[in-house]
Amino acid sequence: MGLSYEDAGVNIDAGEEAVDKIGQHVESTFGPEVLTELGSFGALFAPNLTEYEEPVFVAGTDGVGTKLKVAFMMDKHDTIGIDLVAMSVNDIVVQGARPLFFLDYLAIDNLIPTKTEEIVKGISRGCKKAGAALIGGEMAEMPGFYSQDEYDLAGFAVGIVDRSEIVTGEDIESGDKVIGLTSNGIHSNGYSLARKVLFEVAGYDVETELVELDDQLGHELLKPTKIYVKPILELLDEFKLKGIAHITGGGLVENLPRILPEGTKAVLDSDIWPTPVIFDLIQQEGNIELTEMYRTFNMGIGMAIVVSADKAEEVLTKLNELEEEAYLIGEIQGGNQTVDLNLE
Repeated sequence: MGLSYEDAGVNIDAGEEAVDKIGQHVESTFGPEVLTELGSFGALFAPNLTEYEEPVFVAGTDGVGTKLKVAFMMDKHDTIGIDLVAMSVNDIVVQGARPLFFLDYLAIDNLIPTKTEEIVKGISRGCKKAGAALIGGEMAEMPGFYSQDEYDLAGFAVGIVDRSEIVTGEDIESGDKVIGLTSNGIHSNGYSLARKVLFEVAGYDVETELVELDDQLGHELLKPTKIYVKPILELLDEFKLKGIAHITGGGLVENLPRILPEGTKAVLDSDIWPTPVIFDLIQQEGNIELTEMYRTFNMGIGMAIVVSADKAEEVLTKLNELEEEAYLIGEIQGGNQTVDLNLE
């Protein structure tokens, strides 16, 4: 008998079983715009464009980064897909786009159908939170390319916005207010530093129970990234948001300037919002300077919104009605597209 694909490490039967297992989760995200079933060569999506005068498609792509390492250590794979979706849909909603659909790419050392189902179940949950259809994807079994039982995830989202409604930040001016929506912890950025500090320097493992966290460390680190799509879209239906920034790698100090026009800066008061305990733990165990913390992590703010001063309180009230924890964290002043933080 000659060699087979399975002898080389690729199990076609396992791949077919995995597709069968993920089908119900994928199809649960479908709306009438999805014209193809799981397994077609290309996914067909027919958007309803009647409510748009000049529709513009907005696309974003991202991965999860080394947060995956924590999932491997915990052997817990049902939430990492939420992170994957969040990183892309949060990026496109800041420009006013409503997510339409999402596609994922899973590359894995050896395809285990039950693990694959857990991963895709998380992706589906993320898509439903974002109001996007999971219309397609790719599962690539690549023996010898990744370490045993490890995988990588990537994905991209496509959304739509009317050209006249695109949020650019160009109207931001001195006197405007900055509102911060709280994060759910580390989200999906800064894990290379977090893992080095917590696992190598401090000597913890994922099962370490810490009084400060009131939970196992691994559970804290795997808290999924918040998806801000629905509250942001609700705000956009009611208010003019001058600028929106997704606070990811680089933190507030690098992401907020991306929406500031020339001649402006953001002045923020970091004492206003609560910093999740996990950041205090990382800073203390790693003896990390505050400036480094704020340019690596979100430090408790996952999304920042700039509005005119006369609308700030109304926006905060609306966010509270939507059960979003939000704070008036600063204002816009004259400057050179930077962020000033009181870190003393």
